[in-house]
Amino acid sequence: MRYAASRLEPVKPSASAWVSQAAKAAKAGGEDIIDLGLGEPDFDTPPHIIEAAHRAALAGETRYPPTNGTLALRNAVADKLARENALAYSADEIIVSNGAKQVLFNAMMATLEDGDEVLLCAPYFGQYKDIVLILGGTPVTIACPADNGFRLTPEALEAAITPRTRWLMLNLPSNPAGAVYRDADLHALGAVLAKHDHVLVLSDEIYEHILFDNAQFRSFAATCPDLKDRVLTVNGVSKAYAMTGWRIGYGAGPQALIAAMTKVQSQICSGACSVAQAAAVAALNGPQDEVRRFSAAFEARRNLVVDRIAGMDGLTLDPPGGAFYAYIGCEAFIGATTPDGSEIENDADFTAFILKAAGIAAVPGSAYELSPFFRISTAASEDVLNTAMDRLAAAISTLKPGKSST
Repeated sequence: MRYAASRLEPVKPSASAWVSQAAKAAKAGGEDIIDLGLGEPDFDTPPHIIEAAHRAALAGETRYPPTNGTLALRNAVADKLARENALAYSADEIIVSNGAKQVLFNAMMATLEDGDEVLLCAPYFGQYKDIVLILGGTPVTIACPADNGFRLTPEALEAAITPRTRWLMLNLPSNPAGAVYRDADLHALGAVLAKHDHVLVLSDEIYEHILFDNAQFRSFAATCPDLKDRVLTVNGVSKAYAMTGWRIGYGAGPQALIAAMTKVQSQICSGACSVAQAAAVAALNGPQDEVRRFSAAFEARRNLVVDRIAGMDGLTLDPPGGAFYAYIGCEAFIGATTPDGSEIENDADFTAFILKAAGIAAVPGSAYELSPFFRISTAASEDVLNTAMDRLAAAISTLKPGKSST
C-alpha cells in the first residue's frame, strides 16, 4: 500500500527540526546534550502580549476569524510597514497566516506552474527548496560564498535568470549565515531584476529586528520602489517578539497576489488563531523595548561565539551581521580522523562527531546547500554558549589530520 505521493519523494524533513528532535531523544536517554540546532529565541513572550491574548479570549474573540486575517491585525501590519519600513500597503494587500512559512507556501502554490524556476541563494533556509519541490517548481541554487559575505551578486543573479524563472527568494538578514545586504547591494540586484519583468521577488524579512553593528534595516521593496508591484514582503512576530509558538506570519504585496494566496489558504486552514492574532496586534502596536533588549542580547552572544571560534584552529566564522546563527566553516577537518578511527568525510560527519564527542547538536551545511560548514543557533544563554564552545574546542583537539586534510 502506497500512502505518500511521489511528489514528496525528494522532500527531506527539516534538518534543524530533525537535529533538535534527535537531541531531545538523546537527552531523554540521559545524555548531556546542548541543543543548538533549532532557531528559536530562549526569551519568554513579553507580558503585555500575553495579557492581550487573555483579554481577547475573555472578550469572546474565539470564533472563526477572516481567512486573510482580522482587520485589526492587517491594519497593525500596514501601520508597522509604514512606520518602520517606509512601505504603503492597504489592508487588502496583506495576508495573515499560520507562521511565515505558510505565507511562503501560499505564495508558491498560488503562482507556480510545473517546471517554473525559483532562485535560491545558498546557503538558504531549507524549506524554501522543499516548498518549491512539493508544488512542482524547479529550485535553482545560486552559490553565495563566504568571500562575498554569503550575499548574492548581480552577476550571479543575471546568469541564473531564464525565461522560466518565476521567483527570486531573498532572506534579509539570512538564515543560516546572517548575511546582511547594503543598500548598494539591493540596488544592484534591483537593476538586474528591472530587465526581467517576469520575475517576482519574495523578500523574507523575519529577522529584520535582529541586526548588529548599528546597521539600519531596509526592506527590499522600499529600497527598490520601482519593483514594489513584483515584491512579496514576508515577516512575522515569531523571532523579534519571542512568539514562535503563537504561529503568526504575514505577507504584503500586490492585491491580486494576496487574493490568490487567500484563496489557497481558504482551502488549507482558513484563518490563523484569533487569540494569537490579538496578541500579534499588541506586539506590533505596543512598546518595542523588549525587541531592542532581545536584539542587544543576541548581538552579545554573536560576539561571544565569534571570539571563541577565532581561538579554535581549523574553524572559521565570518561575523554574522544579523539573525541568531553562526555558520562555521570546518573545511580543515574534512579528511581528519576521529579518536575511534573514523574519517570525517563531510560536514554531516563533522556534526555527527561533535554530537557524540561534545554533546553539541548542530546542523550540517549540506542542509543549506553550501558546504563544508555547520550551523549553530546563538539563541541560547551566554553560559550555555560558553559551555558549548569549551566542549567544541576540546572535541576538535582530539582530531588527527587524515590523508585528505594534509
